[in-house]
Amino acid sequence: MIRDNADKLMYYVCQDRQEMGSVAAKLAADKIKQALTEKEEVRIVFAAAPSQLEFLEGLTQDNSIDWSRIVGFHMDEYVGLTDYPDQRFALFIQKYIANKVPLKAMHYFDSLADPEEEAERYTALLQEAPIDLVCLGIGENGHIAFNDPPVADFDDPVLVKQVTLDQICRQQQVNDGCFPAIEEVPLTAWTLTIPALVSAHSMVCVVPGERKAQAVYDMLQGDISTACPASILRKHHDAHLIVDTEAFGAIANER
Repeated sequence: MIRDNADKLMYYVCQDRQEMGSVAAKLAADKIKQALTEKEEVRIVFAAAPSQLEFLEGLTQDNSIDWSRIVGFHMDEYVGLTDYPDQRFALFIQKYIANKVPLKAMHYFDSLADPEEEAERYTALLQEAPIDLVCLGIGENGHIAFNDPPVADFDDPVLVKQVTLDQICRQQQVNDGCFPAIEEVPLTAWTLTIPALVSAHSMVCVVPGERKAQAVYDMLQGDISTACPASILRKHHDAHLIVDTEAFGAIANER
């Protein structure tokens, strides 16, 4: 494993997805257990994406974590998804996290709720106490949550907002096997904004695969700008990026 940094962001290059998942799970577990020594309740935001599977498998197998003191959130959700209800991110979170560990609570977006009311409700939940850990990935366009480059705002005045998904983001949902064609991918979604995400005490970002190589390159080597929203992690005081060799390929080939 290679360990290095880009500005404040620590990154780890693993041989394959299994090593990546193990390294990320240990990092996250250590952050959670440290937080549990300092407070009664720990609040974690989770991403719902195939890229997170190895990581979540390792994390939920850690029986040394007192999961009964963990409150979970998910960071984004499609708006009004009725034709493909099984693709709701809430179901992913239930399957790979909430059904595996005894969380104190898991707060889900309601895909069918009134958008304005739902944003207000979820914002109020987020504001009840600080977020301790965000577990996230990045998109092929460098997005974090559903903050695609056209809508990303490092100084967003709100914690939750409804956004229009860009073409690259919607195509990624097809590439990941979540929808049969781009025409079937919803146009709008709720997302935690970038200030909501980076407000967390710690961030663990897991990114596998060749299709993410350019985004990883831009994240680590490009300007810190909303052209690659994930680049903002380079300013965070405790952020960790874990990738496999395929995702790191664009940088490795340059060296």
